Amino acid sequence: MELHVVINGRKDLSGQLYQQLRSAIESGRLAAGTQLPPSRLLAEQLGVSRKTVSDTYAQLTYENFLTGIIGKGTYVNARPARIVRKQSHRELAGADVVEAWRTMPDLMRHPTLEGALRYDFIGGATGKGQFPLDDWRRCTAHALRQIASAKGFYSQPEGLPSLRNAIARHIAFSRGVNCQDDDVVVCNGAQQALDLISRVLTRPGSLVAMEDPGYPPARLLFGSQGATVVGVPVDEQGLRVDLIPDGTRLIYVTPSHQFPLGMPMSQARREALLARAYELGAIIIEDDYDSEFRYEGRPADSLQSMDERGIVAYVGTFSKTLLPELRLGYAILPPAILEAVILAKRLTDQHTSTLPQWALAKFIAEGCLLKHIRRCHTLYAGRRERILARMAGDLSPWFDAVPTTAGFHMAVLCKVPVDLALVIELAKKAEVGLYSLAGFFNEAPVRPGLFFGFGAIETLDIDIALDRLRDILQQVA
Repeated sequence: MELHVVINGRKDLSGQLYQQLRSAIESGRLAAGTQLPPSRLLAEQLGVSRKTVSDTYAQLTYENFLTGIIGKGTYVNARPARIVRKQSHRELAGADVVEAWRTMPDLMRHPTLEGALRYDFIGGATGKGQFPLDDWRRCTAHALRQIASAKGFYSQPEGLPSLRNAIARHIAFSRGVNCQDDDVVVCNGAQQALDLISRVLTRPGSLVAMEDPGYPPARLLFGSQGATVVGVPVDEQGLRVDLIPDGTRLIYVTPSHQFPLGMPMSQARREALLARAYELGAIIIEDDYDSEFRYEGRPADSLQSMDERGIVAYVGTFSKTLLPELRLGYAILPPAILEAVILAKRLTDQHTSTLPQWALAKFIAEGCLLKHIRRCHTLYAGRRERILARMAGDLSPWFDAVPTTAGFHMAVLCKVPVDLALVIELAKKAEVGLYSLAGFFNEAPVRPGLFFGFGAIETLDIDIALDRLRDILQQVA
């Protein structure tokens, strides 16, 4: 890779080179530790004598901007100075847009490794202890071989055929989804699937209906694209279909395991939702984010499998079943929007990285995913039972658990007035991560309670963490 230096004319070549290199180091463009090209190569690149480059390197070394290591080369030795950008975002023509993004709440941001608590009930995360690293390493090696034998062109925006086939077979087997390979679009997590579907269906001012309480990243995403997001209340049967407003173009639901409360949508309510969406000409996004983990009762049909008119876009992710870092998800799309979403995907990022796609295709095809899900199911079931036992036991004076049959989180509602903000703050000091339900409500009245994710916390840590919660509750009562 050539070092970016521009020489104009034939005058003061050494001075021009010196000023550009020093400016690049002082501004931070050439970071500390960067190796500069050998003097001979840089001289050939710039069309100057080697002595000109050597003299410049020597001067910058004398001034402590560079350091030379015999036998290794010349390296940047300066701490980059931080450039102060003087212009405020308020002076920009697009200041209102920038301000809207700057002030957007970030309700479900995961902590950094340095900021993680010892006992954390964070949702949407899984522990790495149960991840089959050896199987994944073998599948990744296979992926590298596939890439090595490829021609080096861009891939298909909708995803590799082998992965689309593996996904179609997997969800047909595990969720009864009715689809073919061609209906599948591979995305960078479920969040990109939501973004693409919304892009092709909404314009500023378009009505989007979603559950309230509901999934904040979806609500914020739709709103960021200019849509008017209407919160529709939920009850024990799920979304109140009768309250979906006229003019709605897009309906977002989590019918298998309502987020965040956890109850499934009843069969009657599912049928009513499909009828209402057809009446409106709307598309339903069915986010089936963690339905692989079911602990009791018979599995309900997915909305997609009940859809006879092509109005349901089924969205899933492997962030919950495997690792969030993989950023792999998918959408099973009805014919009406399939081509539009594929084009939007191409314009957005061309395609999802093929290395993890090849690896995941082999991982699924060899049965590793199903084995991993079964292993996690047993683990999560034990954690769920432990939390439920405590909520029915010594924590029952304060909380009621919302009945839930799937997933790896649960909600508990306050039975008596509790200063949850204070409890959460005191728990943090005790190395326990607790999360309020309040941030999931938009227009509906907040139901005070806590959100317990049990995918990342170790089973043996649950009682320790809940003991500390109990002690805090007794302290603040």
